[in-house]
Amino acid sequence: MFEVLSRAVEPLRRGEPVVLATVTRAQGSSPRDPGASMLVLADGTVVGSVSGGCVEGAVYEIGRQVMDDGVPVLEEFGYSDADAFAVGLTCGGVLTVFIQRIDAEQADLVSRIVEDIDAGRPVSWVSVVRHPDPDWLGRRVVVRPESHEGSLGERFADHAVVSDVRGVLATGDSRLMHFGDGGERMGNEMEIFVSTFQPPARMLIFGAVDFAAALAEQSSILGFHVTVCDAREVFATPERFPAADEVVVQWPHRYVAQEAEAGRIDRRTAVCVLTHDAKFDVPVLRAVFDLPDEIRPFYIGVMGSRTTHDDRVRRLTEAGATGDQVDLMTSPIGLDLRGRTPQETAVSIAAEIVARRWGGTGLPLDEVTGPIHAR
Repeated sequence: MFEVLSRAVEPLRRGEPVVLATVTRAQGSSPRDPGASMLVLADGTVVGSVSGGCVEGAVYEIGRQVMDDGVPVLEEFGYSDADAFAVGLTCGGVLTVFIQRIDAEQADLVSRIVEDIDAGRPVSWVSVVRHPDPDWLGRRVVVRPESHEGSLGERFADHAVVSDVRGVLATGDSRLMHFGDGGERMGNEMEIFVSTFQPPARMLIFGAVDFAAALAEQSSILGFHVTVCDAREVFATPERFPAADEVVVQWPHRYVAQEAEAGRIDRRTAVCVLTHDAKFDVPVLRAVFDLPDEIRPFYIGVMGSRTTHDDRVRRLTEAGATGDQVDLMTSPIGLDLRGRTPQETAVSIAAEIVARRWGGTGLPLDEVTGPIHAR
């Protein structure tokens, strides 16, 4: 949702309504995850996508209807063996899309959400997508860690929903939630969709080497906020790493301690140590290993040959690292693609990070069974 909201502010300021279509449920091999959104403007312009092309035409037509009458629509698109192209979702699976109109009176609300996104502040947009009383459909509330605005129309429902959504906001998830028709936590009559924005996960690359430049580019494509850090000022320059969001001249282990203290490292963070130089590697790895479990990066990849890895393990052990800590690192880094160039190596590392993040096997899809996309 949040990738398209910025395009809604100007037309809303002009007094023009917009229509927001959001994926609320994705099953099977459907191409987009919950939270993916498409915006339809009053002049017919389309921004974003809910399916990568499969059902955009049908959603657009429903969106024009919603633009005219203001009545929200929850539509399910699926695959039919008998008439697949008529249904639209030709890749299989089931996609549920909620289509709602946002009126000009909501311009300030949307603008504040966009400001949150630009500033990297967490925020959730909550919409009622199913309810026994049609008047509840489309009611919305915006939830932040310490505040909320808007209302579902009942104080009890606001309290229960906002309280529970804060837990979702903390995890960064977008998901469906169920309550009773008045907000009771044990009920199922009301279905809300929580679309959550969290700042991008971080990629910390230590070592200003050629492989780092290629990995910074790949990591940026994956949506990470990329930092390249090296103590050597002559190598750690923005010109050498144009894809990085920031280039830091600092001893890596000191940078880790600084960022952890500031609360800028968490379980979504990935760390790649590319220096294969013991005077850099050992201190920074000890710093990462010693982070509390709740903020330790989910991926700690370290570059080097198997011989270098064995020597590194010996040095880490001598420096006080435990066997369990040593096991936290992935070394040699990357999947077995047999690549040779920095760019091919970066693809190998990026592929391993994606597999680690979502529980993938790293095997060719035609050698495994089961769902193609993580849910």
